[in-house]
Amino acid sequence: MNFELDTEQDMLRATVRDLLSGAYDIESRNRVAESDLGWNRDVWKQLAELGVLGLPFAEEHGGMGAGPVEVMAVMTEIGRALAPEPVLDCVYLPGRLVAEIGSDAQRSDIVPRLSEGTALLAFAHDEPGSRWPHTEVATTAARDGDSWTLSGRKNPVLHGDCADTLIVSAKLPEGGIGLFVVDAGADGLTRTPYRTHDGRRGAQVVLENVAATPLGEAVDASAAITAAQVHAQAALCAEVVGALDSSVQLTTGYLKQRKQFGVPLSMFQALTHRAADMYVLYELASSMSLYATMALADGIVDPAIASRAKLQVGRSARKIGQEAVQMHGGIGVTAEHSIGHYLSRLTAIEHTLGTMDDHLRVLAGGLKDYELVEIAGM
Repeated sequence: MNFELDTEQDMLRATVRDLLSGAYDIESRNRVAESDLGWNRDVWKQLAELGVLGLPFAEEHGGMGAGPVEVMAVMTEIGRALAPEPVLDCVYLPGRLVAEIGSDAQRSDIVPRLSEGTALLAFAHDEPGSRWPHTEVATTAARDGDSWTLSGRKNPVLHGDCADTLIVSAKLPEGGIGLFVVDAGADGLTRTPYRTHDGRRGAQVVLENVAATPLGEAVDASAAITAAQVHAQAALCAEVVGALDSSVQLTTGYLKQRKQFGVPLSMFQALTHRAADMYVLYELASSMSLYATMALADGIVDPAIASRAKLQVGRSARKIGQEAVQMHGGIGVTAEHSIGHYLSRLTAIEHTLGTMDDHLRVLAGGLKDYELVEIAGM
């Protein structure tokens, strides 16, 4: 199996890297993070013009018709640059749900605007007190003839503060979880925005008899939700790999430059061993991210594969992030240096779509589904 990007994929990666590296250094990133929006609309427009926002969507719906490998390449560069633009939260994840189960009219209306960067969606699925994988929701959908209304509370809704349309999960009257399209400005809907610790944005969304339109048919969409989350987990793993690459490079560069007792820190054996361990963990994370991506590229949408990848990637991220900050010393926890921001983002991703403990619990619970291998003579 070839694990190298082809020429077009490598050009895509290089183009996105050039755009984001030119748009963000630590000062500009901090300035954007302090703004009301938390990300840069000019960068968003450029991503749309490059076709990045429409990457995973079919060409007949205004997309680029690319696959998981291209998405992985983009998300890796977003992680490497620590770019705050909500490509996954406002386009790839909710857009996939629209593309997969939406009606023809909904796909023709929403997906082209996502690709053009003129529409922002958010997936409102998580609820207070719920635990991944969220097989049940408390938000309810009520039907009156051909009309639907939703009532409940969703939190956190990542980038729900800026989305103009929400894809909301709700319990159907006959059972199962349905998906509904809700105007973010609808009567009875209130949003309470807040900043997350990694400088991004989220919102609590409360719905009180809010008018809604089923996404496609008003049927159980649990399978579609699971599939979209598997794709999102693979994308998050790719973002982590990009962030880890930058973290390792920043740390090794600091060890070569910073001197103590008249010699560079890289001359101290204990520190070089720790840096080598960081590199090994980075390679493990990179390999597991590739594993998840290649499975999707082969048409295998397996939650167990996503959990395996996110578990190892999360372990690598936690260790590398902590080591990177510690080896930078006091400067590593200042807002003026990037390394602390990388650790904060890695921590946020570790708590998105299931923590390491959640994925370990799910994987352990699935052991009974595998046959026991017996070794002859043992």
